[in-house]
Amino acid sequence: MHKGHIAAVAAAGALTVLATIPAHAAEYSSALKIKGVQYDAPGRDSNSCATGNTDEEYLTIKNYSSSATVNLKGYVVKDATGNKFTFTKNHTLQPGDYVKLRGGRGTDSDAHNVVYRNNCNFIWNNDKDTIYLYKPSGAHADTHAYTASANDRDGNGYITYHG
Repeated sequence: MHKGHIAAVAAAGALTVLATIPAHAAEYSSALKIKGVQYDAPGRDSNSCATGNTDEEYLTIKNYSSSATVNLKGYVVKDATGNKFTFTKNHTLQPGDYVKLRGGRGTDSDAHNVVYRNNCNFIWNNDKDTIYLYKPSGAHADTHAYTASANDRDGNGYITYHG
């Protein structure tokens, strides 16, 4: 094989690897990232506070830092149409720790890694949506768009990001 051809193949391979890295991965600098979303709650959707399943829809946010502890107070989660939730209370995530932001009403718990939106309306669309996570400063922490058909291969209503 000609040396010039080998170099061209190697360069093309490197470009292919670079092209597969998500653009947003390097774009935002934050220890907190969206680990996954249960965008479609199991069962028939019902936003009744008394008998509905809004609490089965949740967003998992994880602290991916190996050393920094992060307080969620002031962080904001939004969807594509502007529905939003602001963490108004202290909720500390140690390195590697996570929290599930659930719909519906319930008792927030550091011990059980859960915060409730205290809103019985669903926030994430079942067909497609975009999830935005903002730092208290207003800077982007993480963003993910999804479509059920492209991102939820097993059809269970849950999509994983950042592993």
